[in-house]
Amino acid sequence: MTASPYCAGKTLSPDRWIPLRTRAIFDFCKWDVQCEDHSVLSPFPLVIEPGTALSLNEMAEALAREAIAAEEEILERPHLIGRLGLLPEIQKKLRNGPRMSPGNHALRVMRFDFHSTPAGWRISEVNADVPGGFIEASGWNALFAGEMAGATAPPCTSKLYARSVRNAVGGDGLVALVHATAYSDDRQVMQHLARCFSTHGLRTSLLSPAHLHWEDGRAEIQARFASGRPDAIVRFFPAEWLPNLGREDSWKAYFEKTNVPVSNPGSSILLQTKRFPLVWAELHTNLSTWRSLLPQTVEVSGIKIPPSDMWVLKPALGRVGERIGIRGVTLESDFEKIVQEARGNPQQWVAQERFEILPLMTAGGEKYPCIGVFTIGGKAAGFYGRVADKPIIAQGAQDVAVLIRTAAEGTRA
Repeated sequence: MTASPYCAGKTLSPDRWIPLRTRAIFDFCKWDVQCEDHSVLSPFPLVIEPGTALSLNEMAEALAREAIAAEEEILERPHLIGRLGLLPEIQKKLRNGPRMSPGNHALRVMRFDFHSTPAGWRISEVNADVPGGFIEASGWNALFAGEMAGATAPPCTSKLYARSVRNAVGGDGLVALVHATAYSDDRQVMQHLARCFSTHGLRTSLLSPAHLHWEDGRAEIQARFASGRPDAIVRFFPAEWLPNLGREDSWKAYFEKTNVPVSNPGSSILLQTKRFPLVWAELHTNLSTWRSLLPQTVEVSGIKIPPSDMWVLKPALGRVGERIGIRGVTLESDFEKIVQEARGNPQQWVAQERFEILPLMTAGGEKYPCIGVFTIGGKAAGFYGRVADKPIIAQGAQDVAVLIRTAAEGTRA
């Protein structure tokens, strides 16, 4: 069997782990520490070698370069947009809206989800639209590193993000943190980033996208509690939700060229959709890294339905592992519903070749890890780890600290 590129660090005792969880809540705004009857925070870290960290970073940067080039080509060939499973309103804006300036990607944030397999590393997707994991990649990694001798935390994603925004807008810039304000798990991320941005001299305003009025590529805050013209916008509101706002002046600008930096622009949905690989054959862009790391992805109509256990069914715009169908892994009742959806609406689904994830041996038995590698402006920017009891990283997975070994690892006294 292929040697594993990671191992589980020592499990912390409750008297050491509980204070860490408390600090995660109050120091880093990690409010959702519980999912039903279990903790979402792992009591042990995932430890990788420096060479593994370097390899993951290099692959992520290559993927980011290729992805941006592919996105730009798709925008120049709008007939391809119709094959990506996007809402008609979004397709229209991407086809007809003014294009972003080439190379305007300094604030682009992506997270590539890596899995170790007997055949080497594979990715399951890129979170290119509104990637999560900032709190865990910054706070939880750092907190655990303080408890583990012989290991260090990767670079802090949130600090790197704050520096990138500051470089783009200068000191004392006003940043609109746009998110779905009704969801506490989104609010906690924005609150965390607001704290981090403030330490870098930036002012922030936490807003719904409905609080922004756009005119001639400029945004203005129109809310009872805030006003002003933001110098940059951080969007943590899924692109496919934007048309639900109704008023075009609240959302169409995300898919057009603007006079204010937007992280991320609406065009990132072209990479977020799981149907992105279905247009590769028509692109001139070099996608050699993607082809080597992403399993074969095909139209649902190209396989037998119900699928064998060699295929995974995925919705074009599913998130946090929702509605992913794997025979023998997904609950049978849920799997049957997924098959029905895919059969009835195949243009919104894909089938992806299944791969075997190398398990992680822990004190609590086998776990299946995923390492999310962030890039900001195309440069590697930290790791976000998750572990699950099954070979599917869904909502019930635990957040696990990712540490890089520096010497013989152990718990600090």
